[in-house]
Amino acid sequence: MDFIARATAIVGGAMVLLRRMSAPAPQAVGLTPDIPEARKQGIMTLKMPTAKGWEPGHTPTAAPGLKVNAFASNLAHPRWIEVLPNGDVLVAEALQQESKPKTLMGHAMQATMKRAKAVGQSANRISLWRDSDGDGVAETREVFLEGQNQPFGMALVDGTFYVGNTDGIVAFDYEDGATHVTGPGKRLVEFKPGGHWTRSLIVSPDRTKIYAGVGSLSNIADEGMEAEEGRAAIWELDLATGNARIFASGLRNAVGTAWEPVTGKLWTAVNERDGLGDETPPDYLTSVQDGGFYGWPYCYWGKTVDDRVPQDAAMVARAITPDYALGGHTASLGLCWMPAGTLPGFGDGMVIGQHGSWNRSILSGYRMIFVPFENGRPAGPPRDILWGFLSEDEKTSYGRPVGVAIGPDGTSLLMADDVGDVIWRVTGA
Repeated sequence: MDFIARATAIVGGAMVLLRRMSAPAPQAVGLTPDIPEARKQGIMTLKMPTAKGWEPGHTPTAAPGLKVNAFASNLAHPRWIEVLPNGDVLVAEALQQESKPKTLMGHAMQATMKRAKAVGQSANRISLWRDSDGDGVAETREVFLEGQNQPFGMALVDGTFYVGNTDGIVAFDYEDGATHVTGPGKRLVEFKPGGHWTRSLIVSPDRTKIYAGVGSLSNIADEGMEAEEGRAAIWELDLATGNARIFASGLRNAVGTAWEPVTGKLWTAVNERDGLGDETPPDYLTSVQDGGFYGWPYCYWGKTVDDRVPQDAAMVARAITPDYALGGHTASLGLCWMPAGTLPGFGDGMVIGQHGSWNRSILSGYRMIFVPFENGRPAGPPRDILWGFLSEDEKTSYGRPVGVAIGPDGTSLLMADDVGDVIWRVTGA
């Protein structure tokens, strides 16, 4: 047995033992979640299904009253979606790059991630998909932009197309209806690559600013806070001046962002830290305050101290409690606002693509959910929109949800599936 196989077996055995020692806890979900007391894991739980993809005729399961079809297929690890004003659908195709592990756990984790199709060679491109006849299936596919560095977030403002590469925001000239953009682009902001590599982008309602999510390098500042400078934050870029600043911080990995129209507030979906148990702490959905600090790495869910981290009492005192818990390690990535009437039976609320856990004894996530809102706030338990991405024995994944967006017609949802290499489309049945 080679070194990687031995490492995987050791960590996997420890995970199985942990699972046998503890009964599954209910999900920590909602406005006032029941979060179990932290239980530090000497060897972090490591469990991830083998990536299989979808067989012909096999699709996710849609909620009653809804149906699902493949809008686009045969992509290379599609992660994020941007719908242009003319109805073209852009898809960022990118993947975490393989790196040289430094520890036994690192070797085991990378072997597991490769098996789950979560690490490998990145396509580093953005593709364009056009559904000219409006039948819900794109018949035109173009390479819109290539040669990027793990592209993720996309935004279009006044003839300029912005890309959130892992190492910064780049701008390109764009003409209405163009099927590709060219040139080296102009670097506007630089970010440190590595670690949590995704860089989501969203434009402010007045079209004057772009906000970018930049995740932490490590789990809990394992290499010190200097290595985390400028990370675990949402950045604001002023398009007129080119000035960039940290808008909010202490957000371990803020990925999806969306504007809530009643209050005008920015909301984000955040992936919390690992190694404290299946439900501790939960990932979360929260509104984002200018200058707000949300706890990472010192504390979680308000002021619950993580004693694995050298403490800063002043920072803990500043920590803002998130608005809504999404369950432990669900890897809630995609986020968009869905107005009432988009799908039958659903009111106003946020749609979330839950990529799914890798570090808990019983898997969580692996679904697309809806969180209802009233008066600008979450108002009730989440509802499933799509599920069926996992086999019943949790050994195989057919797909993993990532980015979500309202479709070009305004009466459908699009969702990127980076294991199935599909963009799914959900509509009324």
